[in-house]
Amino acid sequence: MKKQIIPSGILLLIAALIAIGSQTFLSPCIHEDGSFGACHWAGQTLLGLGCVLGTLAVLSLCLKKAAGGFFLSALPVCIMGILTPGTLIDLCHMSTMRCRMLMQPAMVILFSAALVCALTGAVLSARK
Repeated sequence: MKKQIIPSGILLLIAALIAIGSQTFLSPCIHEDGSFGACHWAGQTLLGLGCVLGTLAVLSLCLKKAAGGFFLSALPVCIMGILTPGTLIDLCHMSTMRCRMLMQPAMVILFSAALVCALTGAVLSARK
C-alpha cells in the first residue's frame, strides 16, 4: 500500500502548481480595459481541473485501498487539462500573447506530467 504514496504526493504537487499557477504566474492575458477574453475562461477551467486533480490525489493518499480507482479517475481530468487551452476553449489569436506563449505550453506540460504520474500510480496499484 505504500507504493501509492510517491505518485499521490507528486500528483498533489502538480495539481497545486496547476491551480495556483493558472491564477498567478501562469495566468492568461489581462485586458487593459478590464474585460475578459476567452483565455480568462480557459484559466478558470484550468483552476477547476487542478482542484479536481488535487482532490483525487488527496483521496488516493487517504483511501489507499481505492487509490487505483482515483488514479484512473485522474486520467480523463488530465486529458481535459491538456485539451482545454487552445483546443476546447479558444485563446487569443495573436501568438505573442501571454496565454499562447506561457499558459498553454506550461499547462500542457503540467497536465502531461500529471497524466504520466496517474498512469504510474494506477499501474503500481494494480500490481499485487
